[in-house]
Amino acid sequence: MKRWRTDGIARRCLVPAALAVFLTGNASFEVRAESRPPTAPTFSREALGHIGDFIRHEVATAKIPGGVLLIQQHGKPVHLESFGKRDPEKSWPMTPDTMFQIYSMSKAVTSVAAMMLVDDGKLGLDDPVSKYIRSFADAKVGVDLSDEAGKYPLKLEPLRRPITIRDLLRHTSGITYGFFGESQVSKAYAPALLYAGDFDNADFADRIATLPLAEQPATRWNYSHSTDVLGRVVEVVSGQTLFQFEKQRLFDPLGMSETAYFVADEAKWPRIAKPFPADRFRVAGIRDPTVRGHWESGGAGLVSTVADYSRFLQMMLNKGTLDGKRYLKPETVALMTSDQIGPETGIRHDPFYFPGPTSGFGLGFAVRTSPPPGTTWPLGEYRWDGAGGAFYFVDPVDDMFAIFMVHAPTQGGRIQLALKTLMYEALGKGLRSD
Repeated sequence: MKRWRTDGIARRCLVPAALAVFLTGNASFEVRAESRPPTAPTFSREALGHIGDFIRHEVATAKIPGGVLLIQQHGKPVHLESFGKRDPEKSWPMTPDTMFQIYSMSKAVTSVAAMMLVDDGKLGLDDPVSKYIRSFADAKVGVDLSDEAGKYPLKLEPLRRPITIRDLLRHTSGITYGFFGESQVSKAYAPALLYAGDFDNADFADRIATLPLAEQPATRWNYSHSTDVLGRVVEVVSGQTLFQFEKQRLFDPLGMSETAYFVADEAKWPRIAKPFPADRFRVAGIRDPTVRGHWESGGAGLVSTVADYSRFLQMMLNKGTLDGKRYLKPETVALMTSDQIGPETGIRHDPFYFPGPTSGFGLGFAVRTSPPPGTTWPLGEYRWDGAGGAFYFVDPVDDMFAIFMVHAPTQGGRIQLALKTLMYEALGKGLRSD
């Protein structure tokens, strides 16, 4: 499956202005912001209307079945609206409490869980992964020796240094995904039956450890199953399953009652968003969220709602606190949301560098390091998205974040760019006039 790069500028759709802000009684979105930049601009109400009109046009032209958008600033929802259908075949309307498979938006949650253990002093960023998962002590790097004669041998080399927890967090472990790229290492993932059977996180980490790495650790950013391996590290250190730890330390305290790795309550199954039939394919072994299994994919497995995920993002925007409870140290949030693969590190970008040319990568997030050409977008924004098309970004400069939940894998990257452009235009931070 092609994954869209999420950086760049989208052309604005010319649609009539209309404003529709819907606040729901199903969930409470208003939370206390711990700090507020005194000069943060506010949204133009007329411009917010253009955002809603753009999404309605996407629904009307059958680009997406529907979606839910939340823009929150200073701890309060600025715009919350549901669009289109939750299930295009049954014509059920989209509602704010719709549940979505969020795919790689799960990575931020798993990364925070690991950093909570770092804050606890139970896990070190420079600890070798093999300290917690012994099978990684024997990891090897695959060197592609393809030649013009059409021979494709793969040479295995020892590690120059161990994979560390930091490498898992910033995708410099050498682990890959295997479903993009044409290297011999990528192809080695296909026949390995990574997703066969009802396996758990321990089984999956051991399976990954037997496969060759695409690069030596700390030499190249390579999007990967690293966060799934990180989830297993959380289990080993905490003595709990990944979900048990996240539920105890994050989901329950934050009030994220509908975030989990599968939807156990059959009464909630009609609330799960469905894509158009053409978009009904599975990514990285992730299954139907109504089917209970043992694998809790820290990289792509969570199901959540806009209300739940907004609690998580507000905590991050508040530098690790929400409603008087601290989850992460402020210096930990600062570390996670600053570039960890800059030029000074010598880390290269692979050809599929999804953060894009104006962003680095922190510990679990893409991080804005320069504005896209022709824009005044602020630096320090951090973000990620999911293979289903959903995305979020957090903008500390303007004390805001946005979430768009959608299940339309083939449209997500394009819509993300268009919506972000419209949002910054609504803040007066669109294209420069020069």
